[in-house]
Amino acid sequence: MSAILSALRVALVALVRSPLRSLLTVLGILVGIAAVVVVTSLGEGASSRIGGSIESLGSNVVYVFDTPRARSGVKRARGSAAGLTDADAEAVRRDALDVANVSVFTSNTSQVTTSFANAKTQIVGTDLFYFPVRGFELATGRLWTSTEERAKARVCLIGPTASTNLFGNADPVGRTLRIGKHPYTVIGTLVSKGQSPFGDDQDDRIMMPVGTWRGHVQPTLGNRVHMIMASATGFERADQAVAEIESIIRQRHRIRDGADADFVVRSQEQFRTTQERILKVLSVLLLSVAAVALFVGGVGVMNIMLVTVTERRREIGIRMALGAQPRDIALQFLVEAVTLTALGGALGLFVAGSLIAVARFGLGWSLRLGPAAIVLAVGTSLFVGLVFGFLPARRAAHVEPMEALRHE
Repeated sequence: MSAILSALRVALVALVRSPLRSLLTVLGILVGIAAVVVVTSLGEGASSRIGGSIESLGSNVVYVFDTPRARSGVKRARGSAAGLTDADAEAVRRDALDVANVSVFTSNTSQVTTSFANAKTQIVGTDLFYFPVRGFELATGRLWTSTEERAKARVCLIGPTASTNLFGNADPVGRTLRIGKHPYTVIGTLVSKGQSPFGDDQDDRIMMPVGTWRGHVQPTLGNRVHMIMASATGFERADQAVAEIESIIRQRHRIRDGADADFVVRSQEQFRTTQERILKVLSVLLLSVAAVALFVGGVGVMNIMLVTVTERRREIGIRMALGAQPRDIALQFLVEAVTLTALGGALGLFVAGSLIAVARFGLGWSLRLGPAAIVLAVGTSLFVGLVFGFLPARRAAHVEPMEALRHE
């Protein structure tokens, strides 16, 4: 231990003696460590955000997307009678054993006018099953009733973003908004859901009974819907629910096994897996760039240390003449290299912390400089110092004392 402390003292004196050289040497390590820590923190923050976005879609949700494709493979026109319908949703609700709730979904973007303002927002037509399937909750007011749903009543619910855009700070419940030439009464407001994994604002929407949407917002043929949503009876039953839904709708649409379907079934877990896979690929690419920066920084440390060995050959010869062993000389230069990289790691950690604070403020993500990132930074900087300091230390240990003493 005393030998290491002595070598550390000598190393610090050598670094202080050449501050500019030392600063330029640690710069590469600083950049590499900062990149590794920032990428790690961004990866953790993105994973957390993806998890929150997926959860905002609901619990164990299975999506059936309408794909505009005819039996022959030729795309059909929008508005044709083929595709997903209310009857498909009812068949899934009746026959799928691993499905708890089923809902239908239609939407478009329309200009909405109120006495306060006008703005474009998403208009959603759905049914009462949508709220338990997607986990939307009522903030104020009430839901429409099943009677209003059957009667195609002109009532609607409004999300927080749409409410702010159309009514400002006023309470929208009981007020009227106009979509096209038809007025609608706002009967309730929704609890905020935030952004979805698909990038859209789930709070910038107005929801109404699907019959009302078809009758007054955008007429469709054959009770067509854009999407069917179902919630599985449990997380472990999601795959079975997907298989049952696909089988039921294939049978209803008379699609043979193996033939291309005019719909696509996706589970909530499939969305999560796909997004996490993309995130991992991006993280690997960014970490590869950081690893290159660390490698370049390590090579820089090794080059500077090799130059230092050449410049300090006389010092090495004097130490050996006074009784220092080759291992003592090797330890001195190895500790000096590790000290350089440790200093670069500490500065890189500081820079990374500053960048993470800026990103947290700018992106609004829950980023933090966690213990794992600190341990990674310290461990990586020490490892780089040991690896790239080995060759200079070995060369210093093999200097011949007599030749070193003659060196000017």
